[in-house]
Amino acid sequence: MLVSTRIWPAAIKVLGSIGLAVVPCSGVTAQDLADFFRKQPFQIVVGSAAGGSYDFYSRALARHMGSHLPGQPGIVVQNMPGGGGYLAANYIYSAAPKDGSVIATFSRSVPFQPLYDRTGVGFDPLRLAWIGSPSNEASVALAWATTPVKTFADLRNRGMTVASTGPGTDSSVYARVVTNVFKLNNRIVTGYRGSGDMLLAAERGEVEGVIGVSWSSIWPAKKDAVEAGRINFLAQLALTPKGDRLAGVPLIVDLTQNESDKRLLEIVFARQTIAFPFCAPPEVPPDRLKAIRDAFARTLADPQFLADAEKANMSIGPVSGDEMLAILKRVYASEPALVERVKAVLVEPAGK
Repeated sequence: MLVSTRIWPAAIKVLGSIGLAVVPCSGVTAQDLADFFRKQPFQIVVGSAAGGSYDFYSRALARHMGSHLPGQPGIVVQNMPGGGGYLAANYIYSAAPKDGSVIATFSRSVPFQPLYDRTGVGFDPLRLAWIGSPSNEASVALAWATTPVKTFADLRNRGMTVASTGPGTDSSVYARVVTNVFKLNNRIVTGYRGSGDMLLAAERGEVEGVIGVSWSSIWPAKKDAVEAGRINFLAQLALTPKGDRLAGVPLIVDLTQNESDKRLLEIVFARQTIAFPFCAPPEVPPDRLKAIRDAFARTLADPQFLADAEKANMSIGPVSGDEMLAILKRVYASEPALVERVKAVLVEPAGK
């Protein structure tokens, strides 16, 4: 039932006493929201193929989030890989229904890429309606314990051979950034298929380490090696520390006293805080957007969801949509000269 906001206070009191939910600010009742969400499946669009981290988080949310939305709708996950996540970002911004029935997630690098290059970009990161992230993330610089590199100071002194996948991936971008900013004598070996292959290469001695592999990939795959001390963690490639297992491992931004370098590293690694970003299109009605954000937050605190996450070694440390937008606004307010320097260090290692 839609209750007009132009009713007398006494009438509001009477209606409230018989159990009708009245929201004077918007004129929308809880029943209105329930009716909307109940009439169609709620959709999560994933800007990558099935089986990756973004897909994994989306399907975990889909199993629980419906019970926290008004009307308790079913949730459908649709994979939309392409363009490194641009296909899904462009879709959610321009083509997806703006009624609150669809949200999306895509690579954490996508919201920042337009700052450097707008090729293929059909969205404005500052106008997307950010929902939140299930967790922040920390990639790490690591060396296998059999190598002479035990600390970041050792890395500065001698460099090392590091594995990476290909252009544009964290293992490639982060290795180039760290190598350039700290003027390290690293040799970056490309062509590995993923984090598992890179870690195996380090374990076998094909390379000495990796600069830019996610903690969420290391812990499930190499838990025994971590607990046995067979991996030396040199730095956390993030703005905020990640968990007890990395206690004492310095943040990369704390390893330089140069304020310009520190600001550059903050711009590059800001994406780690928004880790697994979920958003809705612009112009979703405010009451529906609030319902989605509230349901997202309640799901991440749901004991059943958390139990499933623990079984799957899935890291949970919620980041709100407001926090995500604040990070993006700060990055996009960067001075042009600093943005140009970020572009420069993304090109190739400078060496010593």
